Amino acid sequence: MPKLESIDTGVGSRRGRGRRVPSSLAEINVVPLIDVMLVLLIIFMVTAPMLQRGVEVNLPVARRAQQISDERIFVNVPLAYRTTRIVYIGEEPVRVDILDERIRQAMLSKTDKEVFLRGDGGVRLQDLMDVMDKLKAGGVEKVGIVAKLPGEQ
Repeated sequence: MPKLESIDTGVGSRRGRGRRVPSSLAEINVVPLIDVMLVLLIIFMVTAPMLQRGVEVNLPVARRAQQISDERIFVNVPLAYRTTRIVYIGEEPVRVDILDERIRQAMLSKTDKEVFLRGDGGVRLQDLMDVMDKLKAGGVEKVGIVAKLPGEQ
């Protein structure tokens, strides 16, 4: 029970009444808060490794661009690819069965192992995937697909 002190304020004060002086300050019980925080920590530690699965994407970096020291390699897949099985490395026609060897030779002097693939709009996706597989077999690390914006010619 709190202690009572009598305070003499002079005229008109009543004897026996005084203000309360608390003997101890109110304390916050932090044990339940700590329990909840530890449970949340354990939940996040268990679920965080599960959330790290995803799709590998090479995001572009928008800082100051460096000058391109090497010439880019473009592989063109024409509409006649299904019948002729010929693609073009730059302006040079190459059969698709020797594409991986030709790309390997072209990549010897390059520091960036990347190729830009241009396919005709009528070429099937499976045909582009076959060409990409050949490029990857030839040592290409990054394959970029070139497209036009709707207003470009």
